[in-house]
Amino acid sequence: MSYHLMQLHAPLLRQTIVAAGVCLFASQGLAQRADTPFVGLAGYWSGGGSITLANGASERIRCKATYAVHSSGRAMNQSLRCASDSYKLEITSNILYDGGAVSGSWSEATRNVSGNISGRASSAEIQARVAGGAFTASLDVRTRGSSQSVTIRPQGGTNVTGVSITLRKG
Repeated sequence: MSYHLMQLHAPLLRQTIVAAGVCLFASQGLAQRADTPFVGLAGYWSGGGSITLANGASERIRCKATYAVHSSGRAMNQSLRCASDSYKLEITSNILYDGGAVSGSWSEATRNVSGNISGRASSAEIQARVAGGAFTASLDVRTRGSSQSVTIRPQGGTNVTGVSITLRKG
């Protein structure tokens, strides 16, 4: 190609290179965001399940959850409100995701207790331990499309031995 012809195409070539770079950078950002376990959670969820008390009684429970996911996909605020005939639960949490690990904080309003969250996450499951004061529990959240199961197994500090909830998005 002649020098004169290259001069005419230089601005077009620069624009093409810049546009390709922007597209590559944007697609890498989207790919990184899509790899996080929080992305599919964003929005409102509702459903029900059961709560098992230490005395062996089991009650039906209704729940609503809201997940606010940061644009990076690596941070999430969660609110979970549940109620049965004799039990009420209001949990809020702030969770961070970093390379397969989750960590953060939580609080439960009706009992005025709070603590930390730590665990592991994949694209479809979060397995964590929550602890605060005398209370500890395992937490398992499995998401498949617009369906989610939440299982909480307290190890101490409460009269509840288990909570099992199925939520639907929307």
